[in-house]
Amino acid sequence: MMYPLVLDLAADGVPVAVTCRVLGFSKQAFFKWRADPVSQRDWDNAHLTNAAIDLHRDDPGFGYRFIADELEAEAGLKASERRVWRSAPSSACGHCTRRSEA
Repeated sequence: MMYPLVLDLAADGVPVAVTCRVLGFSKQAFFKWRADPVSQRDWDNAHLTNAAIDLHRDDPGFGYRFIADELEAEAGLKASERRVWRSAPSSACGHCTRRSEA
């Protein structure tokens, strides 16, 4: 993400407009990010991933389907099986959703 770079350069005296133009995005996009650097979706996905990792740590045999069911029952988080499956490769429980290639 280039927005933190814009902040650093602005602190060094480089105008935001120039930096945004050189990097190829609008000033409006930068200021929107600065107002809310972590989107609600990213925040929700982080909570979902943490809850899924906790469930997987309790029983490593759980697959993404069972984890999706348990998320709602134990953590109160609603998530489809597909959403849990998508978040699994970036988390510690990714190995339980992929077959090893032999």
